[in-house]
Formats: sequence, C-alpha cells, structure tokens
Amino acid sequence: MSDIVQKTADFLSRRGVDPATVDMHQLIDMFLSEMERGLAGDEGGSLKMIPTYTEIVHALPKNEPVIVLDAGGTNFRTCLVTFDDEGVAHIEDFRKVSMPGVKEEVTAQQFFSTFADNVERLIDKSDKIGFCFSYAAAITSDHDGIPLVFSKEIKAPEVIGKPVGASLLAELARRGYDVSRKKLALLNDTVATLLAGQAAPTSNAYSGYIGFILGTGTNTAYVEQNSAIGKLNVADARSQIINIESGNFDFCPSELDRQFFDSTKQPEQYHLEKMISGAYLGPLSSLVITKAIEDGVLSQTFAARYAKLGGVNTTVMSNYLEMPYNQEYALVACCDGNTDDAIALWMIIDSIIARAAKLTAANLAATVIKSGAGTDPRHPVCINADGTTFYKTEYLKKYTEYYLHTYLQLERKRYYQFVRIDDSPTIGAAIAGLSL
Repeated sequence: MSDIVQKTADFLSRRGVDPATVDMHQLIDMFLSEMERGLAGDEGGSLKMIPTYTEIVHALPKNEPVIVLDAGGTNFRTCLVTFDDEGVAHIEDFRKVSMPGVKEEVTAQQFFSTFADNVERLIDKSDKIGFCFSYAAAITSDHDGIPLVFSKEIKAPEVIGKPVGASLLAELARRGYDVSRKKLALLNDTVATLLAGQAAPTSNAYSGYIGFILGTGTNTAYVEQNSAIGKLNVADARSQIINIESGNFDFCPSELDRQFFDSTKQPEQYHLEKMISGAYLGPLSSLVITKAIEDGVLSQTFAARYAKLGGVNTTVMSNYLEMPYNQEYALVACCDGNTDDAIALWMIIDSIIARAAKLTAANLAATVIKSGAGTDPRHPVCINADGTTFYKTEYLKKYTEYYLHTYLQLERKRYYQFVRIDDSPTIGAAIAGLSL
C-alpha cells in the first residue's frame, strides 16, 4: 500500500468517515427501536412514524378516471389519470403552474383559489381526487391533510392549520360546483411513491411495498399493521401506510459529524438527512476536505486552489469520482500535477458516499424487517426508489445495494427488489384517489 493510501485511510478512520466505523448491526437495531418508539407515541423519539390512514390497494380499478393534483416544490400540477386493462397509467390533460406563494405572500383565499382555477377544467371528469401534497402536514382519518409548516419558498401563513382538501372543495362549491359526491385523498410524496410501486411490471407478486426518496432530502414509508400502532389504539386486523420521516433519525457517528450538524439550521434535527441527502453531501464533503488539508493529507497547493472554489456541492463531488481526469471539473483542476492529492481526494469523496450508502441501507433494511415482508425470495419487497441524489450520485446506488445484499439478504434472509417508476407522485396519488 502506498504512503498516501495508508495516510488517507488512517485519516478517514480517525475522523469517522470510513464506512467501516459504522456498526451496521447496531445501527439497524437503533433504527428499529426508534420506529417502535414512534409507533408507541413516544415524543422523545426521533422518528415520527406518522399514520396516513391509507391502505395498499390490492386491485387497481381499471378504466376509471381520477383527478390528480400534485403540489410539490415550486410547481402545482393537475391532470387526469386512468389505468387501462393492463394496469398501465395514462396521464391526460396535464397542466403545470407555479405554486401560489412562491413569488409573494398570499392569503388562504388566494392560495385555494389558485388550486381551484386549475381543477375547474377537470372537476366534472371524476368524483375521486388524489392529491400529492409535498409539504409537512398532519393527515386526518378522513384522508385530508392539515399543513404544519411550509418551506421557505412558499409564503402562505394563513393556510397553516387549514384542511387542504376541504378548503379546496369549499372554494369549488363557492364557485357553484356540486362537490357533494367528491372524495379526496391527500398524501405526501413518499407515500405516493410507495403506492406507485404497485404499478411496477412484475411476473411475481410482491409481498410488501416501500416508498423511498433520496433527493434534496430523504424519507421512507412502509405498511404497518394497525394493531402495532400503539398511539392509535386500534385493534382491528387492517393495515395502513406509515410515513416514517426517516430523515430525522437521530444518529451522530463522529465528532466531525457533530461539527457539521452544528453548522446547519436545527442542529439537533434531521441527522440522517444531513449525512446522505443531496442538500448536505456537498457541504459535508467540504468540511471533510478542509479537515484533510488541516491534517496534512492534502497539499498546500491543493489548499490554495480549493480555497478559490468556496466549497463544493453534491454534483461537483460526484463528478470527481465519475471522471477524475476531466480537467474541466473543478476538483480535478485542484489536483493537477499532484498524484497524491488526486488519490487522497478520490478516497475521501468515495468514503463519504460509501458511508452515506451504508446509512441508507440501514434505513431500508430496518424498514423491510419492520414490515414483516420479504421472507420468501419468490415474493420480495418492492422498494420504489425516487430522487436524483440516489440515481445520479456516483456509486451511491451501487454501494447501497452492496450493503443491503450483505446485511439484509445474506444475513437476515430478507429479499427485496428496487424499481423505478416514472411520475411516481402522480401515479401514487391516482391510486390513493381511486381507493376511496
């Protein structure tokens, strides 16, 4: 082993960045324990385990149109969806506009008026509405949702605390539409992603479904027995989808991670998200690279060049692993003429991504185990994974699959299959609406 390889490996281990410093068995057990706390209603737990009152649909209604609304990010999308005899979703009359409150603050009346403006053309096409609402909301037993907080992009403070579905229908009624027969199901994007997995083509029946998002942020959803959701005190034999809010899992593997958490907003929250998601992998890498310079792993020439970058984002770090000889990439240029720098930097970024993959695999492994599904290899758990960070970050998906294969399939004999469903929020919302 060359001197720089050993020196970098020692640095990664000492700083807690090497994935080998994470005890996978302990981490899975911790995640399962936090899931149990959340289901029991323990406010001290880090996983909210939010009941959604939404069940898996075992038979998709065919050739029945459903109105679909998708409020996500900065756009509001509306369309009509129908599943044909083969279960293929057909999306028609699609329209996209800006979310109300993006450019300037709006009142509740203005907010729901914008929604109604875009639903009017569809309102007579179906009595069922599926609404993917990608903001923090408490889901009610009648499948409505009450916003708890909006991200910084949306400025609509009057909407907080108001039922979204009921408010939209009330605005449509005010305009003279008969909404007495309308049924609306509101769900978040992770739950919609889980439901969309049911549209995945397969020759074998899946034993369970998981929705997983790893993009700017991260979250996971799975199906739980009602009898296991202690905080609901329901004893029936039915089940429902649980929104884990997995990004908030409380785990701090090293002092370096603590330093990073302390540099972010809400340093005591969303620890898992801050170690694996697209919004944070770049800034975390910037901190690790800075420490490598301080520890003498990277040269002063590299340090001078790197200082001009002002840090890196997730795309920049991923690009270095993808094409480490491409001089058009900023980090490649920082290493120009110094092989030791190039090797050390590759090992550092690769280790950060590998550790993120191990943490991701622990999240998914615990979720599969908690679901109780996947014990028969002929009927694996369907993991519908969505998010550009998961698919676009170099090696992240590959390493995640390695850790899942090692710790879930080989050790636990639990079986799974990744799928990728285009338009998951739309298709999942359609399934939820049709299930009413």
